[in-house]
Amino acid sequence: MELSDDYAKSLANFNFIDLFAGIGGFHLALSSFGAKCVFASEWDKYAQEVYERNFNLKPAGDITKISADDIPKHDILCGGFPCQAFSISGKQKGFEDTRGTLFFDIARILEAHQPKIAFLENVANFAKHDNGNTLNIVLESLSNLGYDVFYKVLNASNFGLPQARERIYIVCFKKSLEVTKFKFPEKDGTQTILKDHLISEHEIDKDFYIVRDDIHLSDKFKNQLFEQTSFKPVRIGTVNKGGQGERIYDINGHAITLSAYGGGIGAKTGLYSINGKIRKLLPTECSRIMGFPNNFEIATSNSQAYKQFGNSVAINVVQSILKRIVDTKCLTLKEEPILVQ
Repeated sequence: MELSDDYAKSLANFNFIDLFAGIGGFHLALSSFGAKCVFASEWDKYAQEVYERNFNLKPAGDITKISADDIPKHDILCGGFPCQAFSISGKQKGFEDTRGTLFFDIARILEAHQPKIAFLENVANFAKHDNGNTLNIVLESLSNLGYDVFYKVLNASNFGLPQARERIYIVCFKKSLEVTKFKFPEKDGTQTILKDHLISEHEIDKDFYIVRDDIHLSDKFKNQLFEQTSFKPVRIGTVNKGGQGERIYDINGHAITLSAYGGGIGAKTGLYSINGKIRKLLPTECSRIMGFPNNFEIATSNSQAYKQFGNSVAINVVQSILKRIVDTKCLTLKEEPILVQ
C-alpha cells in the first residue's frame, strides 16, 4: 500500500519489537511508516533466514527462553501470536491465566517494558475460542497491565488485497496516552481481483498445472456465463470429491484464505482456472496477495514459502490500522519516544 507523505515518516522517531515475527509482515508495515525494528524473535529457522535476508536482522529464537531484560526498550510491541489453547482457562483470572501459553510471553514483556502501544493479530476464530473466554482473559490481562484495549475482525478483501482473509486485530494503548476511543478502518484502498495479481502464464513451469480426468467445472463457467467481477471467492468447480484443497475458484473474484497447512492437491492456496488451465497459486502470487512488495525475497523452497505466507499478516490491513493509530496523535502529544543509540 502506497502511503502519503503525512504517514510515510510519521513514526520515524519510534522503534518496535517484532515477536513471532515470521518473515516480517509487521516489520514491513511498521518500517513503511519510518519506525525502526530493534528486536525480533522467531523460532522457525527457515522463516529466520528469509527475515534476515530482507531486513539484515536475524531474529532471536524461542521467545519463551528469552528474558525480558535481554530485549531493548521499545515504543511499540507487535506480533501475530499463535493461538494455543488456554488449558487453565476459568480457574484463575487475568494475567495468571495466560501462563503456559505463548500470550504469556507477550504479557511478561509488556509488564517489564511498558511500551506505549501493543499491536497484535490472530485468527478470526480466536474471538470465539472457548466461548469467548480466551479473548476475555487476554483483554483482562492487557487491561491489568495498564492498557486500553480495542479489537476488531477485519477482512483483507476490503483493503486492496484479493484474498478473503479474516483476522482479529488487537490494538493496546498505554493508559497514560488517554486513548479512550479508537475506531478501526472498515476498508481502505482500491479493491482488486485475483486476476490483477497473477504472473504471466508464459513464465510458469508446466509442472504447476494440474491435468486430471476428475476436474469438474460448473456449466455456467464452461459456457462463459460467469464474467462478473466479485470481491469474494467464487467457486466454479472441483477436483475429485471437492474436499479441502480440491475446490476450483474464478480469478475474476478473490482468492480463498492462504493457509500454512491443509491437504488436497490445491493445499495452502486453493485451485484456480486460469486461461483454461487449473493450477495453484505460485509463491510469488501468494506474496502479492498478502501485500508484500515485488522486491521481497521469498524462500527458495516452495513448500516453505507457502507455509510462511499462510502464517503471515496481511500488510495492507496492518498499514491501514497504523494510519488510524497515527491519527490519534497520542504518540506525539503524550510521551517522548525511546531513542536507541
